[in-house]
Amino acid sequence: MLSILSGGTGTPKLLRGFKDSEDISVIVNTAEDVWVSGNKVTPDVDSVMYTVAGIIDDKKWWGIKGDTFNTFKALEEMGYFEEIMLGDRDRATCIYRTDVINSGSTLTEATKDLCNVFQIKMNVLPMSEYDITSVISTPLGDMHFQDFWVGMHGEPDVSAVRLMGQLLPTPEVMDALNASDDIFIGPSNPITSIGPILSLEGVRETLQIKFVIAVSPFIGDQPISGPAAKLMKARGLEPSTKGVAEFYKDIVDILIVDERDKTDLSGYDFEVDHYDTLMTSVEKSKALADFMLSKCV
Repeated sequence: MLSILSGGTGTPKLLRGFKDSEDISVIVNTAEDVWVSGNKVTPDVDSVMYTVAGIIDDKKWWGIKGDTFNTFKALEEMGYFEEIMLGDRDRATCIYRTDVINSGSTLTEATKDLCNVFQIKMNVLPMSEYDITSVISTPLGDMHFQDFWVGMHGEPDVSAVRLMGQLLPTPEVMDALNASDDIFIGPSNPITSIGPILSLEGVRETLQIKFVIAVSPFIGDQPISGPAAKLMKARGLEPSTKGVAEFYKDIVDILIVDERDKTDLSGYDFEVDHYDTLMTSVEKSKALADFMLSKCV
């Protein structure tokens, strides 16, 4: 059994390198969830599902390839503005999820139903049933991560990042972690993608007794994508591979850094391996996934 901790961009690129197998559980960040026009949007969960199903828009790494935006445009013409630009098929996923939840099911159960719809074998698990939010503190005030990243394009300075909500994992998440022989942490944002999962009660402690392989989302002091550098600095971490090592040092057994990364990590008590982490093709994703699997005990 294998569990993979995932956010919504870097790790889905890695996931396309694995076989779609029921022996793999993907534990996904939900601290970026938001409600749009009465429907629950879980961006990271959806990106994982769309990637495994082979329908992700791999130009943007969100939404469904070839989707239309007729509903979004029609609402805009009516003077109704949605901050999150949902495609029509993407919106259908959110409507389906919301209806299942409103009928009395959990987010985990709704996600399982959607995985069946998309014919996904992987066990895709939202991290919590509770509403948890990544709050970004800026000179403009505190704001939801989506307001910061989508609404403000990640431009404001960040002074702090914190989580609001009851930090409890689902039983399914803990069952998957406890049953896993190995745990992978994908190259997602350590602070707002992986950090919320690690902040859940019992998760970090469980990883400390497991064999954990993580992939750095940095090459030296450059993030591969997204606002990771700004958010890590706000948490008092060096915005670099060194900062990633510091954040994961108590749980990781192997840290994989890019083959071009010259960061000196000799002072840490874990193995450091170098590999090509720029997954610019499916073949490169498969190569990195195979390399990680070859390192498992």
